[in-house]
Amino acid sequence: MHQTILNVGRLKESGYVSRTVKEEMRENLIRKMEKNEALFPGILGYEKTVIPQIQNAILAKHDLILLGLRGQAKTRILRMLVNFLDEYIPVVEGSEVNDDPLNPISKFAKDRIDELGDETRVTWLHRDKRYGEKLATPDTTVADLIGDLDPIKAASLKLALANEDVINYGLIPRTNRGIFVINELGGLHF
Repeated sequence: MHQTILNVGRLKESGYVSRTVKEEMRENLIRKMEKNEALFPGILGYEKTVIPQIQNAILAKHDLILLGLRGQAKTRILRMLVNFLDEYIPVVEGSEVNDDPLNPISKFAKDRIDELGDETRVTWLHRDKRYGEKLATPDTTVADLIGDLDPIKAASLKLALANEDVINYGLIPRTNRGIFVINELGGLHF
């Protein structure tokens, strides 16, 4: 749609409006329902049970927890949720956390926009790159999920550990503006 837009100024001129993931999913689900499109192609037997519940959860902008025995298509359903995301979204070029050019959250993106203003470069992220998944195993750490500080980087750059520039982002921040799944949650121990 807007993939030819390469900077923040052009993005603003285009009338692009930022939306949350839940708003995006809701609007795209409604569009698919109006067109009578298959919502979860290849998932059989859940047309009157699980799928309507997932539809209601997306429409209500809820988070999802799928519970059930192995082999009941939970992971397959979760991976198909990306089909309710916009095909592409704009991201501040170089952002590790998929910063929205109109609503940046990271120090990197805020600094870049402060420095370059409307000339800040924008790249376009496909929906397939907006899904993150972690198999919960006993060795999963908070650092894996959230991130941690890099004391070597802090020392070499002469930065305080409180400086955002020394963060190594985990899977959840790297999936900002996307869908993150913790699979087999029962295996997680902190």
